[in-house]
Amino acid sequence: MKKINFLLVVLAVVLAFSSCNKSETYADQLERENDAIHAFIVKKGINVITEAQFTKQGNTTDTTKNQYVLFPNTGIYMQIVEKGTGEVIKKGETATVLCRFTERNLLRDTVQLSNQYLVFGPKVDKMSVTNTSGTYTASFDPLSSVMYEVYQSTSVPNGWLVPMPYIGLGRLVRADSKLSHVRLIVPSQQGQINASQSVYPCFYDLTFQRGL
Repeated sequence: MKKINFLLVVLAVVLAFSSCNKSETYADQLERENDAIHAFIVKKGINVITEAQFTKQGNTTDTTKNQYVLFPNTGIYMQIVEKGTGEVIKKGETATVLCRFTERNLLRDTVQLSNQYLVFGPKVDKMSVTNTSGTYTASFDPLSSVMYEVYQSTSVPNGWLVPMPYIGLGRLVRADSKLSHVRLIVPSQQGQINASQSVYPCFYDLTFQRGL
């Protein structure tokens, strides 16, 4: 019953965004989205660095300085909290990736969905990720995915794939093994299907590990 109630809340949020003022133009929506992203950056004291600086630092971000790298081609901001134990997905490889996440709607400044706690806590999202000559594509397993269960789409947000070239995907097989851990600010057009349709940005806190 709790799970059903939670899904109803999520659907109510979806419908609320779908019924926004019809006179609002797409340009207005994008401006509102950009304002929300900027407000979040200021509120959290985020230090934005360039791709060049990110590369110079060895493709990582300094969490003691609260650094996030901005990828200007997509508008995505990324912080690597932990690169993780393991290897990147090699070119030509398809890997099963298990993910824990929390999704925060930045327009409403509220947690919208999570499998790290609440009713979906026992469920780990599973996705199949393919590296084709450096281009990553992915799909959710509809039988094991909170994202699919709520948004009814197997498409993985493009924003979730941005970290893939920079993180190691392994498993917790030793005491010193670590999961890869990233934080992302994802504009609507790089996000999940409802964010794209209703034009709102999301903040994600994600951990990844290689599945069997």
